[in-house]
Amino acid sequence: MQIIDPCFTRFKSSIDSYNLPERFTFPFYYQPHPLCLLAAEELQVSLDQKKALQHDFSQSGKMFGVLLVENAQGELGYLSGFSGKLADNNDLTHFVPPVDDSINTEFFKVEQKVINDLNAQLALLEANPGIEVKQRVLAELTSVANNDFSQLQSQNSAQKKARKAQRNLAATSLSDAELTLLKDKLAKESVADKNELKYLKLSWQEKLLKAQQGVDTLLDVIVSIKEQRSLLSNSLQQKLFEQYRFLNIKLEEKNLTDLFIDTAFHHKYGVPPAGAGDCAAPKLLQYAFKAGLKPIALAEFWWGKSPKSEVRQHKNFYTACIGKCQPILTHMLSGMLIDDNPLLKSLSEDKNVEIIYEDDVMAVINKPSELLSVPGKSISDCVHSRMKLLFPKASGPLIVHRLDMSTSGLMVIALTKQAHKNLQQQFIKRTVEKRYVALLSGCPKQLVDNEEGLISLPLAGDFDDRPRQMVCFETGKEAETKWQRIAFEQQGEQTLTRIHLYPKTGRTHQLRVHCAHHLGFNTPIVGDDLYGAKANRLHLHAEMLKLNHPTTNEAMAFTVAAKF
Repeated sequence: MQIIDPCFTRFKSSIDSYNLPERFTFPFYYQPHPLCLLAAEELQVSLDQKKALQHDFSQSGKMFGVLLVENAQGELGYLSGFSGKLADNNDLTHFVPPVDDSINTEFFKVEQKVINDLNAQLALLEANPGIEVKQRVLAELTSVANNDFSQLQSQNSAQKKARKAQRNLAATSLSDAELTLLKDKLAKESVADKNELKYLKLSWQEKLLKAQQGVDTLLDVIVSIKEQRSLLSNSLQQKLFEQYRFLNIKLEEKNLTDLFIDTAFHHKYGVPPAGAGDCAAPKLLQYAFKAGLKPIALAEFWWGKSPKSEVRQHKNFYTACIGKCQPILTHMLSGMLIDDNPLLKSLSEDKNVEIIYEDDVMAVINKPSELLSVPGKSISDCVHSRMKLLFPKASGPLIVHRLDMSTSGLMVIALTKQAHKNLQQQFIKRTVEKRYVALLSGCPKQLVDNEEGLISLPLAGDFDDRPRQMVCFETGKEAETKWQRIAFEQQGEQTLTRIHLYPKTGRTHQLRVHCAHHLGFNTPIVGDDLYGAKANRLHLHAEMLKLNHPTTNEAMAFTVAAKF
C-alpha cells in the first residue's frame, strides 16, 4: 500500500524532456534548475488561487521555496515551503512544517505561562501611580537641595573673597598684634562657613536618602521580577535552541546552539540569530530527510510586496541568506554532492587590464568585469596584485579607490606614496567626478516620466546576508546618486533602459541597490546576480573619471566606452 505524503507534490505537466542535475544546488549562489522553475511556476499559480492562506501579500511579502525530490518509488515531485509564518501560522496544509514545533508542546506552554504571569505582575506594578509621585518628590527635593547648596557655596565664596581683601588691607594698616587677632578671627569664620556647608550637605543627604528609599522600595520589586523573567526567558530560549535539531542525508543531528557556536554572531551576542532555522530551505531539507525523500535541487523566490529594507521583488529568485542559513545548510548538505561554489573561482584570469594613461606618479586603467580590486578571502588575483607586477618600483598602497568585482571601468592607481595621499584626499573631499553607464532590466515609470533626477537612500550592510546591502533610514549611511536617462532599448520583447549614474557618495553596492530597491527604480541592473537576475555580466561600467593630477594639479579627464 502506497503511503500518501501530503507535502509531496507531483508535477501537473509532463517532465519527461527534462534532465536532472548531477549535483545538488549550491544554495548561496545558483541559477534555478528548469524543473525548479516549473515547480515554482506551479506553486505561484497555487498562491494566486489560495485564499485560505489568509495572508495579504500586497501588504507584506514572503520568501517561498521549492525542493525537487525523488520518493522511494523513484517518482519525481517537489516540496513547498515558506520562511517564518503565514498569517501567524507556521504549519499549513501542503507546505512542509517547521523544523521544530516546541512552541506548541506542553513544556513550552507551561514555562511560557510563568513568564506571561510575570509580565502581568510587571504591568500592574509599573502602572502604580505611587512610583511617579515618589519619583517626582525625589526630583523636587534634589532640585531644592542643589539650589540651597549652590546658594551657600556662592555666599561662602563671596565671604572668602572679602576675608582675603581684609587680610591684604590689614597687612599694611594694622600692628602685628592686631593683625594676628584679625587673622585668627577670619580663620574661625572660614571654618564656620565650611561647617555650615558640611551640615547643610548632611541634612539634605538624609532627606534625599529617605526619599530615594521610598522610590527603591517600589522599584526593587520590579527589578527583581525582571531579573527572574530574564533568567526564565533565557532558559526557555536555550531549550528551544536545543530542540531545533537539523538532520543531514546521513540522518546526523545537530542543534541550533551547536551549529552557531563558532560564528561571529554567537561570539557577539551569545545566541543564534533570531529566526534561524525558520527559513524555507532548512525546513524543506529537514522534511525530505525525515520522509526518506532524496533532495535533487532547490530554489527560493519572493512573493508579494517588497520589504522595507532588503531588495526583494515579486517572483524573483534569491539565494539562501549567509548569516542565518550558512551554518545550518553547511551541516544539512554534508554528505551530498553539491555544485561547486563559483565564488571561490576567479572568473577574470583570462581578462586583461588595459592601461589608459601612465606617468611617473599615477596610472589610469580599465578594469574588466569580475576582477577584484583587492584580494578576496579565497581569490588572490586582483587589480592590486596585477599592478604590483606591472609597476614593481611603485611605492605606497597603489589602490586609491575600488570598483565592485562585477563592475568594469576606470580606476586610478597611485605609483608613489605622495600621489596616493593626494588622490585619496580628492576622493575624500568628493572633488573627483565619476560617471557610470548602466543598462536596467526594464523600463521604470520614473525614467519614462523624467529625463534626470536624484536617488537618496541611506545604505547599511545586511548583517544576516553579507555582502548584500540594504536601505536603512535608522542606521544607514547617506548615499546619493544623480541619474540621467540616455535611451530605451529593445531586446526581443523586453524594453531596457540605458542610463548615466553619478554617485555623490561611494557606498558599497550603492548604484546596484539604488536601481534595484523599490524606493529607487525598482528595476535591477541587467546581470545583477545579487539584487536581480544573473546574465553574461553585470551591465555597469565606470566610463568617465575627472580628477586633478597629484603633482601638477592639472585637470584631467578620462573616458572609456562600455562593452555592452
